[in-house]
Amino acid sequence: MNTFRSGIRKHTVVRLGRPAAAAALAAGLALTGVTAANAASAATATAGGTFGPFGYGGVRLGMTLKQAKATHKIAKTPYGGDTCSGWALKAHPSRDSVGLYISKKLGVAAIFAPKGVKTPEGIGIGSTMKQVRKAYPQLDTTGQYPVAAVPGNPKARFSFLSNHGKVYEMSLNLVNQDCTN
Repeated sequence: MNTFRSGIRKHTVVRLGRPAAAAALAAGLALTGVTAANAASAATATAGGTFGPFGYGGVRLGMTLKQAKATHKIAKTPYGGDTCSGWALKAHPSRDSVGLYISKKLGVAAIFAPKGVKTPEGIGIGSTMKQVRKAYPQLDTTGQYPVAAVPGNPKARFSFLSNHGKVYEMSLNLVNQDCTN
């Protein structure tokens, strides 16, 4: 909004609330051909809400170490190895001290879900494996732990660890991640 006084143009700043900003982002992206679902997912990943399909807590899969550090949302942990380093999400601590792994080759490769967050399909820590199978009918249980394709992001998958039929840890990973087993 512009106002004129004495020939000087002044600008009035209008602040949008989070719902209005997300709606404006979705509308703008729709004009460029990006679907509303992808726009909402991108806005949610940035805002720190839903776990997946592209990231969580303002950190996105594939971000370089430099990009992830620039978010100011991560802190270094002593964990890591030759190919990956371990980091914590400052505002969203995970079950143990590593909240995500950053690969030297791939960038952010794995993000672990803290308690209280859910995937877009409603799965979180404490969900039953029956609920996981219902949410992800193509759940692959042939490996060390069950994994599911992430709807809306073909480059990612969810991994679930369970005990007595309940999820106690889950992560969002790049399909080709090189940080965890």
